[in-house]
Amino acid sequence: MQAIPSREITPEHIYISRRKFLRRAGVFTIGTLISGCATWRAVSTPSQTQNPQPDTKELRDETDELGDAWNTHAEITNYNNFYEFSTDKQEVAKLAADFVATPWTIAVDGLVNKPRTFDLDDLRGFQHEERVYRLRCVEAWSMVIPWYGFPLSKLLTAVEPTTAARYVRFETLYDPARMPGQRSTWYDWPYVEGLRLDEARHDLTILATGLYGNPLPSQNGAPVRLVVPWKYGFKSIKSIVRITLTDSQPTSLWMAAAPREYGFYANVNPQVHHPRWSQANERRIGEAGRRPTLMFNGYETQVAHLYTDIDLDRNF
Repeated sequence: MQAIPSREITPEHIYISRRKFLRRAGVFTIGTLISGCATWRAVSTPSQTQNPQPDTKELRDETDELGDAWNTHAEITNYNNFYEFSTDKQEVAKLAADFVATPWTIAVDGLVNKPRTFDLDDLRGFQHEERVYRLRCVEAWSMVIPWYGFPLSKLLTAVEPTTAARYVRFETLYDPARMPGQRSTWYDWPYVEGLRLDEARHDLTILATGLYGNPLPSQNGAPVRLVVPWKYGFKSIKSIVRITLTDSQPTSLWMAAAPREYGFYANVNPQVHHPRWSQANERRIGEAGRRPTLMFNGYETQVAHLYTDIDLDRNF
């Protein structure tokens, strides 16, 4: 199974429609704050201005705990998977340029003792930290991104999950007027993702409100997104409007669209390949050539204990 450049990967909705057509025709055959391993910095939270002009250098002179250089601000903000706007990675930033992410609220409900709706001022009340995490896309490309945000566990503690809660369901804004990609009928909008409660409470799991010391650009999931650095990037849902604690495993948008290709866990695993390409190596944006994919994206020491009783080949 050969790895392929992400630019050559057929978008899922086109691939599925092609399969249906052929079948009918009868021819279908990142991180910081890692225990004892790296550092973190507490930072103030910038105001959520629309499309700020960042004062960021484009030199690769900052590295993560493995010595990998940060991707530049331009790379991070101009190569984006955000199907709510477009399936074209290099078109997303243009289509999202006028997206206004204020005001904004996130409803947290379900199996909690203190359901609550948080606005952006509420989120700024959590102590923010700079976290440098690797991002590994299921399409076999990767980046190193300096996020800022706060542990999701802090927000969950504030709402007090009940003893019956076992999973966390996340939901993206549904607004086709402002997110033109949602006019497509190929997906069951809104975008939904999920984690087990222990994954959500893990200290590496954050709600990011910015990158490179500035508020999140719209194309990166403004004003708040999930970041789970040991999982493929599609798990890190963007532009969140609802978080629901539940006792049943959520069905994500990708699980519903292509269950054979996208499972609930989506842990980065070089030994478990996507049906259409290898996951053994990856292309780091901004670099020539390819590099080996690390188990759990390099966070194995921190998260492997979460899966000691799980067959990761079956639970992909």
